[in-house]
Parts: sequence; structure tokens; C-alpha cells
Amino acid sequence: MRNRFDRQLELLEEKLTHMGELCEIAIANATRSLQEGDAGQAKAVIEADMEIDQMEKDIERLCLRLLLQQQPVARDLRRISAALKMITDMERIGDQTSDIAEIVISSKHNTATDIEEIGIMADAVSRMVRDSVTAYVSKNLTLARNVILADDTVDRYFEEIREQLIACIQEEKGAHGKKIFDLIMVTKYLERIGDHATNIAEWVEFSITGIHRNTEKQSDAVPGE
Repeated sequence: MRNRFDRQLELLEEKLTHMGELCEIAIANATRSLQEGDAGQAKAVIEADMEIDQMEKDIERLCLRLLLQQQPVARDLRRISAALKMITDMERIGDQTSDIAEIVISSKHNTATDIEEIGIMADAVSRMVRDSVTAYVSKNLTLARNVILADDTVDRYFEEIREQLIACIQEEKGAHGKKIFDLIMVTKYLERIGDHATNIAEWVEFSITGIHRNTEKQSDAVPGE
């Protein structure tokens, strides 16, 4: 019975890893569509969000099956509970990459001018997503905590880019106001993706330690820990 349960936990990790990879691809493709002004690629990002949504449903069903058919000890219960929380954040990451893609589609101009920093910010949040999922699978507490710390860097990117774009609006007296506003919204979506990656890392930390930093309450110990 335990061997079967362990195999199902391995399947859960594989599915989470795949969902994380889909999120990374979505971030990269949404950013590329922005840089290249490629509406076709942006539409593909929106379509790919449906696969991320389906992965959330599949993983949720697997987690519920594990909870109902097995009697997981505290350590396993935390991992399954954390996975349920993580997929919610990953689904929202998919939504926000889709939001970026919609900006590209609705723009009648090439939004790629002077957005090198946005590409750097996108790489940073993509790395946070990847590392948070890797931390879950490898039970790597240090990596999870590094992801949480990385959110401060992403927040600084957001503030710096926003200030640069606001200065552009002032200098150009609104000549390209719509374009610049779109870029501000893109950086806000990327900042939110960083927040979701942080949430994932915090649930990874909980799955390992039994403590969630937003509650600072240790999970109740049960026999078999």
C-alpha cells in the first residue's frame, strides 16, 4: 500500500514539474510576443493558458484521490496540501501571462521599444517559478527561501521600470501614453507573477517545516510523523 502511495506522490511531483514548465514557457513566450509585437504568438500564449488550467484540474483530482484513498501521515499531508495551494498560484501565473498576451493583441503598435529591463524582469520571475517547483520536488528548504528573497529584487525591477516609464510620459507629453501605459501594466503583471512564485515557495517551506510564515503556526503533529 505504501509503495503505491509513494508512486502516486512521484506522479504528483511529475505533474507539478510539468505545470511549472508550462508556466515558464508561457512567461517566455508572452515576453517574446511583446518584444516582437507578434500578435500570433500572443494568441498562442492565450491558448496555452487552457493547458495550464487543465493541469490544475488534473493535479487537484490526484491530490483529492490521495487524501481520500490513503491516510497520509503529517509529512505527506503537508506535501499534498501544499501542492493544492501551489497549483492555484500557478494557474494564476498562467492567467497573467495571458493578460500580457492580450495587451500585445490589443496594441496597434510595436511595444518592443526600450524594454530590455522588462525582459530581465521576466527572466527573473521565470527563474523564481522554476526554483520554487524544484524546491518542492527536491525538498530543498534553502532554495525555497532563496525564491522568497528574490521577490525583493523583482519588486525593485518593477519600481525602477515604472519610474522610467512615467518619466517617458512626462518627457514626451503623452505622445506615446497608451504604449507606455501598456508597458507599465506588463511590468505589474510580472510583479504579480513574482508574488505567486513567492507564495509557492512559502508553501514549499510549509511542506518541509510544518510552519507557514504568514501564520507562524506549527502544524499539529500526528502519529507517524
